[in-house]
Amino acid sequence: MAVSDAWLGAAVHTGTVPPEWIDFNNHMNVAYYVRAFDLGVDALWLDFGITEEHIAASHSSTFAVETHILYQQELKLHDPYVVTSQILAYDEKRIHQFQRMYHAEDGYLAATAEWLTLHVDLQKRRVAPWPKKILDGIGRVATSQPDWGVPDELGSTMRIRSPIWAVDDKGIDTE
Repeated sequence: MAVSDAWLGAAVHTGTVPPEWIDFNNHMNVAYYVRAFDLGVDALWLDFGITEEHIAASHSSTFAVETHILYQQELKLHDPYVVTSQILAYDEKRIHQFQRMYHAEDGYLAATAEWLTLHVDLQKRRVAPWPKKILDGIGRVATSQPDWGVPDELGSTMRIRSPIWAVDDKGIDTE
């Protein structure tokens, strides 16, 4: 797999669509896009220093609190893919990141994922500040990113542009 200059984000995970990820529509099932993106999150966390050993020793980890996936072009059986990541923002307890999944040979954008993740004290089950070592790792990765700009898909809203029927913002049928 060649790295493409057209890909935005740092490559964090690569794979090939296995048979068990294929659904009755003969393409990669939606749940496995989330799985592939999550494997990319795990790889990025390792770069920050969030390892199994760190989690066990610090009794802290991360919880995803919001995720938005956009499926843009299907992947099929045995298609190679690459997941890239871009850190959009972080603070003392949170990280906002954006991922893109590309077909690794044809180069098209298959899907995107936007994540908001919290650092959590696993004993208290509460949001907690990042340990300094991890915060430094996030900062190192964030500041080493090229300027990939703001993703077009960032914060996208799900809606039907001209619905036949819809619920308005007060929960009332607009028909």
